[in-house]
Amino acid sequence: MPLWVVRTLTVLTLVSGTIYLFWRWTDSINWAAWWIGVPLVVAETYTLIDVALFGLTVSRARPRGEPPAAPSGLSVDVFITTYDEPPSMVRATAEAARAITYPHRTWILDDGERTEVEALAAELGVGYLTRGEEWVGRPRHAKAGNVNNALAQTDGEIILILDADQVPAPHILDRTLGWFTDDRVALVQTPQFFTNVPAADPLGSQAPLFYGPIQQGKDGWDAAFFCGSNALLRREALMEEGLLGYVRDTEYAMERSLSASRTVLRQARRRPGAKHPVAARLIEEVDRAVAEARRQFDAGTPMADVSLMLQRHVDSVLVDAHGEGWSLTRSDETFVQELQDSLAHGFDTDDVDEAMDRATHHEWTPEGALEMVHQLVRAISVERGHEAHPVMPLATDSVTEDMATSMRLHALGWSSVYHHEILAHGLAPTDLESMLKQRLRWAQGTVQVALRDNPLTQRGLSIGQKFMYLSTMWSYLSGFAAVVFLAAPVIYLLLGILPVDGLTPDFFVRFVPFLVLSQLLFVAAGWGIPTLRGQQYNMALFPVWIRACSTAAKNVWFGRPLSFVVTRKTTTATTPPAWTLVRPQLIAMVLLVVATTVALVRWAGGVGDPVGIGVNLVWVVYDLAMLGVLIPALGYRGHAPESAPVPAGPRSSVDA
Repeated sequence: MPLWVVRTLTVLTLVSGTIYLFWRWTDSINWAAWWIGVPLVVAETYTLIDVALFGLTVSRARPRGEPPAAPSGLSVDVFITTYDEPPSMVRATAEAARAITYPHRTWILDDGERTEVEALAAELGVGYLTRGEEWVGRPRHAKAGNVNNALAQTDGEIILILDADQVPAPHILDRTLGWFTDDRVALVQTPQFFTNVPAADPLGSQAPLFYGPIQQGKDGWDAAFFCGSNALLRREALMEEGLLGYVRDTEYAMERSLSASRTVLRQARRRPGAKHPVAARLIEEVDRAVAEARRQFDAGTPMADVSLMLQRHVDSVLVDAHGEGWSLTRSDETFVQELQDSLAHGFDTDDVDEAMDRATHHEWTPEGALEMVHQLVRAISVERGHEAHPVMPLATDSVTEDMATSMRLHALGWSSVYHHEILAHGLAPTDLESMLKQRLRWAQGTVQVALRDNPLTQRGLSIGQKFMYLSTMWSYLSGFAAVVFLAAPVIYLLLGILPVDGLTPDFFVRFVPFLVLSQLLFVAAGWGIPTLRGQQYNMALFPVWIRACSTAAKNVWFGRPLSFVVTRKTTTATTPPAWTLVRPQLIAMVLLVVATTVALVRWAGGVGDPVGIGVNLVWVVYDLAMLGVLIPALGYRGHAPESAPVPAGPRSSVDA
């Protein structure tokens, strides 16, 4: 579809939607039933913003066409990441990677440390990398840690990252390396396509709209992002991000430690023991040292020098304190030990914030205050000894390290390219349980990034890039809107309560144009692409999106852990029974059917408004059509591809 058509429909949709929503907020809410009227108009407002972000994205879709010729002489490392996938799967990918025509080195990154995979690598003559002793007892950071570990042991200028099931084409590097002739390109992402998915795609595994108009649209805004596999990254860009991230985190820890130290010392001055001349002198000495450290830090003195100076000064004061026979109270000693353990556990800003907040809310004795400052000072060591490597090029603070990494690269001024050509064939989840876990992890990671690094406040990102990242993050809030859109027709058909003042001509003349134009925009943007499954699962997985938002918020705000689950690509029996995995959706479907039956019986008896019942029955049919995708998914147990998953021929193009 010509881009001018998409842009015209985007403008018309936004104009009609704005007119409709203005009228809804100002003149149509049924305040007598505000408990459903207000949530519905809020959900509609969310939808308009979602449509606006979608239209903004696809209206700048950028088909790149033929890539530049691959330059000769680049050093390339191909990373195959694996944890517990079957060795036969790893073999297929490693053999295909070894056969890539452009000169390169192939590495199997085995996070499972399996002897059979090591033997496989030796048999194939490819590199084998696993974690060393430096990772023992330290945070592993899942796939991001696996790749960071390999980056520390290799030196290729360009890194091609492949999941264990993603079998590359021999010409994958020939078709993508040319984009790196632009010195500012840090990332080239290619589509993910799955060979074990039947034409009906019951689990919605193929994502032709995302790996098409959406990524092309993001590319038009220079915001195509890293999707974890089938992507090439420039080492220089990754190392720059890792180094700046290290500096950023260290500076943050130092700033928080110095501020907390001053607060602790102020609290200690108010305690009775601080009136003792020796206690007052020692507290004052440490306070002056902390103030001087803060002055030097603000003046740009190297953090290592500031940290060392402060540590030595506090150590000498503690020697004097111990010489006076001071000892910690049991309360202080317990608290200091707990905080020491907390600070040693990790280095991310959440750990620092939690430790500092706890320190500043404890009632410290003079002795405890000095020991606490000592621990806070030790926590800002620039050596970062609690991590296996001080520099982590791939982001480690989200379960979707890919999006977080690419957003930070863009913020540093690096560019990205979306190369719209299938150059690797992979394996999708083979049962409903695996698919739900995969989607949950994606959503959790995206919401994590949104809460930690709000793209709208990220320095270095252009306005367009901010909105492109926001659009992906915003989409996962749809679960809350879906609950309202499912509840509203049920409430009307069962109770006769309308969330609007009435289904008058004023309603239809405003609502219908917005509805029709928004659907036309979607059709135009996805012209020639099968998008039905994507639309269905966007609504049908509403409990997953809600769970993702709540668990990610608990992780970011309250430190609740999120487990990293490797997506299973082989068929196994689903436990528990599949229907229990989608119980909320099945309950919603039953309620929709019951409400429809009740309304039809009442209608046949002459009870109810025919217009209201008719409109809501259409609404119910739509909801059931969306949720109905789960019925065939319940019994799905995988699909065997009819041919080998290695892309054949010189090209495997979608729309290059």
